[in-house]
Amino acid sequence: MTPPSTPPPTAPSSPVLSVRDLSVRFRMRGGRHVAAVTGASFDLAPGHCLALVGESGCGKSVLASALLGLLPGNAETAGTPHLDGVELLTASERELARSVRGRRIGLVPQSPAAHLTPVRTVRAQLEETVRELTGTPKHALRAAAEQAAARAAFPAGHLDRYPHELSGGLAQRAATALALVGDAPLLLADEPTTGLDRDLVDRTVDELRRHIDASGDAGDGTGRALLMITHDLAAAERIADRVAVMYAGRIVELADAADFFGTPGPRHPYARGLLDALPDRAFTPIPGMPPELGALPPGCAFAARCDRRTDVCTATVPAFTDGTACHHPLKTPAAAAPGGAARA
Repeated sequence: MTPPSTPPPTAPSSPVLSVRDLSVRFRMRGGRHVAAVTGASFDLAPGHCLALVGESGCGKSVLASALLGLLPGNAETAGTPHLDGVELLTASERELARSVRGRRIGLVPQSPAAHLTPVRTVRAQLEETVRELTGTPKHALRAAAEQAAARAAFPAGHLDRYPHELSGGLAQRAATALALVGDAPLLLADEPTTGLDRDLVDRTVDELRRHIDASGDAGDGTGRALLMITHDLAAAERIADRVAVMYAGRIVELADAADFFGTPGPRHPYARGLLDALPDRAFTPIPGMPPELGALPPGCAFAARCDRRTDVCTATVPAFTDGTACHHPLKTPAAAAPGGAARA
């Protein structure tokens, strides 16, 4: 049974990115299908960061690949993701390559070292990107590349190094510098803090936050926006305006970041479990393992791991209502019965 799609949050101005009912399935041998993303809907407003969080394998990076038109040939897609006047699923490869990637969407990849050309220096790659995306004349490329590096706090003394000569943190900053060159309306950061120590995590997300804050927003939809895909909840708390929690291919909660990480906290049991697993909180892992995307249960995909499940949870996929997709959402303090504690 397919539940109603996730309703979008209210955006303060015209969204940079508007996603409706985005679904991605992969055709496998023997006629089997893997439902990697199902019914995802959200808006991302100018000057805002949406953190898409969840355990590895929940479909976050597949969603990003769909927006970029980088899915493999066995992918089947549905839905309408719109970006700056372009319908991303129906756009041709030519349009995506020439006017979307780099120009409308800047990508900070999950594995930056693998996306840097190994036989060219960082300077050469920055100069090429600056020339391609901005039309800077040849005589000004060197200075423009150095300015681009400085925006991502990449040290000028390392510009003439090759990717294999960079640490993980430097490779991340090089990839970030390349992503920022085109001043794209949407910056898509896919696990931008993987493999970094805590100090570098904080510096990286602060740089991404400065990028969207510096664009401003006069209320006319002209600012930049950031979609950060991450399993690092501490990084998400540091940077996000809103949080979308994904589980088994579905968005199961959408909330303002201040409410999600503070009071009243998450309402979906899975989202609450993610926070409780943090070392600075309860440090209690969620029991069990996520289901295989190719063999999802008939009801709620989280039911087998949830201590709140009832018969309806195992039989019916919950609709998305009031910011969460759950038959038995956790009550907020305001919703608790008078004189009684909120159910946790």
